[in-house]
Amino acid sequence: MKKSRRTKIPALNATAARRSEALHLMNTYKRPAQVFTYGRGCYVYDQSGRAYLDFLGGIAVNALGHAHPRLVRVIRREAGRAIHHSNLFHNAFQGPLAAKLARWSGLDRVFFTNSGGEAIEGALKLARLVARKHSAGAAQPPTKLLALENSFHGRTAGALSLTATLKYREPFAPLLPGIEFIPLNDVSALEAKFDASVCALFIETIQGEGGIHPVSEEFYLRARELATRHGAALVADEIQCGLGRTGRAFAFQKFAPTRDLAPDIVTIAKPLAGGLPLGAFIAREEFASAISPGLHGTTFGGGPLVCATALEFLSTVEEEKLMDNVRARGAEVRAGLDALKAKFDFIREVRGEGLMLGVELDLDGAPYIEQALSRGLIINCAHERTLRFLPPFIITRRHVEEFLDKLETVLRFTARPKSQPRPAETSTPHVARPAALAAAR
Repeated sequence: MKKSRRTKIPALNATAARRSEALHLMNTYKRPAQVFTYGRGCYVYDQSGRAYLDFLGGIAVNALGHAHPRLVRVIRREAGRAIHHSNLFHNAFQGPLAAKLARWSGLDRVFFTNSGGEAIEGALKLARLVARKHSAGAAQPPTKLLALENSFHGRTAGALSLTATLKYREPFAPLLPGIEFIPLNDVSALEAKFDASVCALFIETIQGEGGIHPVSEEFYLRARELATRHGAALVADEIQCGLGRTGRAFAFQKFAPTRDLAPDIVTIAKPLAGGLPLGAFIAREEFASAISPGLHGTTFGGGPLVCATALEFLSTVEEEKLMDNVRARGAEVRAGLDALKAKFDFIREVRGEGLMLGVELDLDGAPYIEQALSRGLIINCAHERTLRFLPPFIITRRHVEEFLDKLETVLRFTARPKSQPRPAETSTPHVARPAALAAAR
C-alpha cells in the first residue's frame, strides 16, 4: 500500500523511544523491537517504513482499519469544537449514540464509560443494585455472582473477580467474595449453581482471551430461562465479540432473535469509537431504572469527541454494509483455516465466527506470533496455544489471500512437534485455496 502524499511522519529515533520506555514505563508488556509509526487501511508501518498486514486490529479495536477517512474527518471537526464538557451538562452526541445502541441491541438505556473494564464494573454494580431493590425488606438480598471458567472480563478489581483464570487473579487476591465459576457450556453445572441467591450471571458470548470459545445455544437459552425465573441479571460481555465482529450487531443475537431472549445488560467497548477510548453498558428499562443521580458516574465517559466518532463508526458499518463483508470474508478465512488444519496435524481445532477466529495448536503459540511478525503479519496468541485473528471489517479477498499465504508460511517453517521433522522449503505443496476465493483473484 502506498503512503499518502499528505502524510507527514515526524522523524523518529526508535532506539531512543525504546530506551525511554525501558527507563520510565512500568514493565507490563513484552514487546518486540518494532516501533509502529502510522497505519493506513489494513496495514501498519514501522519506523523503517515496512508494512504489516494487521489481522489483530488493535485487539478488535480498529474495526475500520487505520486512518479511516470518515473517522479522521469527524475527529478533526470535533477536536476543533469541544473535546470535553463534563457529564454535568448535555452534549450533542450522547443521546443520538445511546439511541442507536439501543436500536442495535434491542435494549433501552446506555451508560458510557472509558473502557470495557469500567463497563463490567458498572454492570456488576447495576446487577447488585437491582437485586437489592427487588428484595427490599428481605433478610439477605441475593448477592452471588456466577461467571464462566476460562473467562476474561478485564483487569479492574471487580472485572478481575469475575475472571476465572488463576494467572490473572492470584497476584491480586483476595478479590470480591461471592463469585462462583461454571464450566463453559455445562448446563448441568449451571442448573446446580443457579438459585435464588444469584443476582447475576456474566458470560462472554464468545470467549476471546480464553481462546475463542463460543457459548452454545443450549447453554445460553437455559441461562436466559434461569435468570428470568430467579429475577437475576443475565449479563453478556460483548466487549470483544460485539458491534459487528460476528457479522451481526451483537453475538448474542444468534440465540436471541427477539427481545425476550436478549440479555438484561450488555457490555461493549473495543471498536465503539474506532480506537478512541469509549465503552458502555446497555440495559433493559427495568434494570436501568434502578439508577438515579449520584449512584454512578464518570468524568471522561461519553465526551462529545468520542461519541461523535462512535456515531460515525456505527453509521459507517451500516451504510457500507460492513457486516455483510464480515460474514463473507469470515467464511473465506474460515475455509482457508480449515484447509490448513487438514494439512498440519499440530492444529487441533478452528473456532469462532465472522472475523473473530482462532486456531488452537498442540504446542506453544508464541513462536508463531514472532515468526508472523517477522513476515509482515500481525496476530496474537490467546490462552497460550490459540492463534487469534481479529482483522478489520474492511478486509477484502486480497487481504484474506495475503493472510492465508503468510500464515501457511509461518506454520510450515516455525517450531514443530519433535516427532515431525522440519520440512525443506520446497517439500510441502501449497495449500489449496477455497474455490470462491481463488476465483476472485
